[in-house]
Amino acid sequence: MEPWIIVLISMIGLAFLALLFTFVPVTLWISAVAANVKVGILTLVGMRLRRVTPSRIVNPQIKAVKAGLNINISNLEAHYLAGGDVDRVINALIAAQRANISLEFERAAAIDLAGRDVLEAVQMSVNPKVIETPPITAVAKNGIEVIARAKVTVRANIDRLIGGAGEPTVVARVGEGIVTTIGSSSSHEEVLENPDNISKIVLEKGLEAGTAFEILSIDIGDIDIGRNIGAQLQTDQAEADKRIAQAKAEERRAMAVASEQEMRAQVQEMRAKVVEAEAQVPLAISAALREGKIGVMDYYNMMNVVSDTTMRNSIAGSDENQQPGYSND
Repeated sequence: MEPWIIVLISMIGLAFLALLFTFVPVTLWISAVAANVKVGILTLVGMRLRRVTPSRIVNPQIKAVKAGLNINISNLEAHYLAGGDVDRVINALIAAQRANISLEFERAAAIDLAGRDVLEAVQMSVNPKVIETPPITAVAKNGIEVIARAKVTVRANIDRLIGGAGEPTVVARVGEGIVTTIGSSSSHEEVLENPDNISKIVLEKGLEAGTAFEILSIDIGDIDIGRNIGAQLQTDQAEADKRIAQAKAEERRAMAVASEQEMRAQVQEMRAKVVEAEAQVPLAISAALREGKIGVMDYYNMMNVVSDTTMRNSIAGSDENQQPGYSND
């Protein structure tokens, strides 16, 4: 056989072996067999055809077998195809087994697919987590503002992880309980003297209902005194009453000005009518003289009366202006 034919056959064989080891994870199969994990070559090839990374399934299976867990490799592949994290689920099951927590693969997979970190939940069941609330502002009955910060120790409840509320709900409920408790206190001094009463009252409210956690304790870490909200509200109310009174006074003044202007208009109208009537008097006297209803002597007697009245008015006016101790002589 020609040498070049031997070289060609060797190259084709090497290429075939390279392709075979690339498509068929022989090394991974050997590791599984060494770990006493029953998985066949055809199963690994089928994973390749289903676009599943074999190492993402086989390595967690090896870990589960070494931990003493009896899990079907088909379930792991189904969870992978559903978009779950197989390695995290296996780690959570191992941690739950070591902590003597009852957790099955189906439930752990459901928790993982629901978007929860199942491993963190198991770890939180063993080692409770401390949640610090932001500053919570409340006002006591005496109007003094109280600012409190609390530390909530919670433990994950595996049975309520699916459908249970998360940490924001726990923080909101604890804040609501603190605000209610401080608001029902008679004074801020009572809150400062007995901050543990807040924890007791809030814990008795059953805030963990419907959440994925079990509240172990609520500790008030810090309490500060803020503004005097009562005095500020009274000041604002007094300022508002003052503005209302000023507005009403301005309204009354405007009504008085309008009434005065109306009265002046009426007086001017009456004066105009008097002047008009006085202008008609000489015409009426002339008409009466022409018609013979009054005589000349009657007219002169009337003028004498008018002159006498004018004189008397003049004298009366000079008497009013005369100073004491002086006479008109």
